[in-house]
Amino acid sequence: MKRFGSVIRVRPEKLDEYRRLHASVWPGVLESIRNCSIRNYSIFCRDGVLFSCYEYIGDDFDADVARMKQDPVTQEWWKLTDPCQQPVETAGPGDWWAPMAEVFHTD
Repeated sequence: MKRFGSVIRVRPEKLDEYRRLHASVWPGVLESIRNCSIRNYSIFCRDGVLFSCYEYIGDDFDADVARMKQDPVTQEWWKLTDPCQQPVETAGPGDWWAPMAEVFHTD
């Protein structure tokens, strides 16, 4: 199992919409997340920054992410959520959600 954390900005005028969408995440999106070996997934918000964290329990992260990107329901979901987001200034080329390094964890 590996933990992941990442950040992205939420557009201020889209925060209410983003919260509304995530109050009722589509069942197909949740199924895609589970089918791609992602567990314990959370998104937090503070001062216009979204922080996501999840655990990956699979064997091939790149293949699972590629499969999620091909899922038609997830693609439709992202058409609604992506306009609410804006990468942080320090995101790398091609990064939407900028990855974070884990500094500490305890069970």
